[in-house]
Amino acid sequence: MKTATITLFTALAVAATAPVYADGRLEKIKSSGEIALGHRDASIPFSYLDDNQKPIGYSMDICQNIVEAVKTKLGMDSINVKLVPVTSSTRIPLLANGTVDLNCGSSTNTKERQAQVTFAPTTFVTATRFVAKKSSNINNLEDLKGKTVISTAGTSNIRWATGANDQQNLGMNIIPAKDHAEAFLTVNNGRAAAFFMDDILLAGLVATSRDPSEWMISKDAYTVEPYAIMEPKDDPEFKKVVDDTIKGMMKDGSLAELYKKWFESPIPPKDVNLNWPMSDQLKKVVANPTDSYDPEMYK
Repeated sequence: MKTATITLFTALAVAATAPVYADGRLEKIKSSGEIALGHRDASIPFSYLDDNQKPIGYSMDICQNIVEAVKTKLGMDSINVKLVPVTSSTRIPLLANGTVDLNCGSSTNTKERQAQVTFAPTTFVTATRFVAKKSSNINNLEDLKGKTVISTAGTSNIRWATGANDQQNLGMNIIPAKDHAEAFLTVNNGRAAAFFMDDILLAGLVATSRDPSEWMISKDAYTVEPYAIMEPKDDPEFKKVVDDTIKGMMKDGSLAELYKKWFESPIPPKDVNLNWPMSDQLKKVVANPTDSYDPEMYK
């Protein structure tokens, strides 16, 4: 709980340090000549650091397309791209206060978050599951009764796990991690029995671990998590440029090509292929783009 409290104070402090741009992000970008992209360090394959500590991934490539569209919209020859590291806990306040203009990571579109930010059309659909060591013989929630588990602070996953723990009287001790890498390491070191997170992020962590054969990801899926690029709230002009770019990528097939690049091909730094074909849920979204948070829209 101490970690969560510190994180909350940090986020609140950050929120107070930068101005909100009342004239909109397009005006801010035009006047400054710069667009700030929030990125993650271990959200494989959406937004993570390569061997040169450069942020890469599926979401980063989508955001690069958005940058080009903004440049065209504003009639600018060039835009400086500022890369800003964010965490699950800081990504919303940093977007809301103007420090970053887009969050290019693995953000779930939820009703609660839409009170502070908004989202572009969904570009991935995942689900909450947990990862554990095969040797632990943990296969479902019942097996986690009374055990210590972990999830990343500031995520919809830790919120779900907390609610399920209370509703089902599981007696789990849920500890927050600052990021996905720390949570995975905590299970690896035996300090937690399982890590609750989006299944595709768990798959990325397992695939790039020292010995992927040691791990299992739960068969049961507990939530529906629509991912989207996170945008500033109440900025319809900027949202239109972002959303139209993504819809255009869906229509012309370039989003599908990016999907193959990051989910069905070898990716850096270890040239691991996640072998994660596009789901029927995502195919439905590509055919009919939506920025809805409603899980029913993805069934």
